[in-house]
Amino acid sequence: MTMLSNCRPQLAYYTPETTGFWAGPIEVDICIYGATSAGVIAAVEAARGGRRVCLLANGAHLGGLTASGLGNTDIGNKHVIGGLAGDFYRRIGARYGKEAQWRFEPHVAAAVFRELLQEAGVVPVCGQFVEAVGKEEGRITEIRCVGGLRVRAGCYIDASYEGDLMAMAGVPFTVGREGNEVYGELLNGVQMRETHQFEFRVSPWRREGNASSGLLPGIEAGPPGLQGSGDHLVQAYNFRMCLTAGPDRVPFPRPADYRPDHYELLARYLRGGWRQLFRKFDTIPGGKTDTNNHGAVSTDFIGGSHAYPNASYHERELIYQEHVNYQQGLMWFLCHDERCPVEVRKAMGAWGLAGDEFEDTGHWPPQLYIREARRMVGDYVITEHDCRGYRQAEDSVGCGAYAMDSHNCRRVVAGDRVLNEGDVQTGGFAPYPISFRTIIPPRGSVENLLVPVCLSASHIAFGSVRMEPVFMVLGQSAAIAARRSLESNCSVQDLEYAGLRRGLEAAGQVLSVNVDDDLDRQKWEVGVV
Repeated sequence: MTMLSNCRPQLAYYTPETTGFWAGPIEVDICIYGATSAGVIAAVEAARGGRRVCLLANGAHLGGLTASGLGNTDIGNKHVIGGLAGDFYRRIGARYGKEAQWRFEPHVAAAVFRELLQEAGVVPVCGQFVEAVGKEEGRITEIRCVGGLRVRAGCYIDASYEGDLMAMAGVPFTVGREGNEVYGELLNGVQMRETHQFEFRVSPWRREGNASSGLLPGIEAGPPGLQGSGDHLVQAYNFRMCLTAGPDRVPFPRPADYRPDHYELLARYLRGGWRQLFRKFDTIPGGKTDTNNHGAVSTDFIGGSHAYPNASYHERELIYQEHVNYQQGLMWFLCHDERCPVEVRKAMGAWGLAGDEFEDTGHWPPQLYIREARRMVGDYVITEHDCRGYRQAEDSVGCGAYAMDSHNCRRVVAGDRVLNEGDVQTGGFAPYPISFRTIIPPRGSVENLLVPVCLSASHIAFGSVRMEPVFMVLGQSAAIAARRSLESNCSVQDLEYAGLRRGLEAAGQVLSVNVDDDLDRQKWEVGVV
């Protein structure tokens, strides 16, 4: 596979030349693996609490999606974003002359994350990928990274989007969609729906109307399966591009391996009259956008993410580059390919990558939007019942509030047309508590690990929980719990919740919301990411 010369690979940092050589292990109180938004906040909270902290980052990028193009924050309900997460958005606001700001430029978010780390005295160790986990009597004693770095800690937090530390430690997890019967849900498993769907017939065959010519790339031949049935498919990933139509815009690069057949579906869809290409060019300050997926064929690389959660680092690098290649090729197609209508090419040609963002990666966002990877299976699993308020956890460490949202998982043939499958967008419910048991391994598993990102949730409930502000909230709660478990000399499973709750409330976390029974729940701020 040809590597892209204008976009530094995200996972090309774990070579011996960049990881360095380590004479001995790092010994700390709390080790945080993954410098996502949750990981940065967890490290800051742990350090502010007087603990020795090690924050391990896979690459040089800090802050995950929040600092990599997702500047139009998916809030759900801003009133449940407390603690350090709330402070983060207030610091963003201060840079724009506002009390708090939920729409911002990527470089501003990155600067705030660096500021928080510097104030707390945390220096991230970059270019680290966990390779092995040492355990004794149910406790992690040491982790070893590719390149030789070893870290020994009293407690560990896996704040990565992938859950690699969790998996290597032997914690039970799942990948994919449960069938509705597993947890008594309605929106899990296979879902054929109207959202982000082809609005009229588009032929799936390489030669239109000719089944013997074979399928276009990314389309499955088989039927979608029974509605609500389970599988191991993962919703689509993409990059949240930061675009501008200003004078400093950088033209979209032509990928080294431009594949015209990847965009034939879109060419046919455009030829049929579809024109909603600019619906998710959400505005952020600086005359820029947070550009996301919209419609049947867009920036989501549908079907390209299924192998990613359990892949090796090398395999993930290839998958990552396939996503770069697809999305850069998409933008090139929309600007230059003669199959694209002239008016579309002209309109898209007025846009480009923001010239003052992501300068070390060719102005392309470095973090792939990993909407879902592994999910822990704990003693409490958040399900659709929690999201809808049919049950409420009594050991809250934060609140979820966003719509249950899954992007499409695959494309299938239905007779003589192609259809997308997997998109779900169901909201209108009030904020709900997230159980402490969803961010700790089940009893009998690992006693000194917390998992605030790849937490215990069903596929469709994770679609509500997986918002960046919530990850920050859970990252801080995980750090507070880690600190208290060390102070109490107990496992995270045996930590007294009443004391933990007092610590969470003292830190400004919002653990519940009083909702009037007569409240029109459609008034809650919900949306779709």
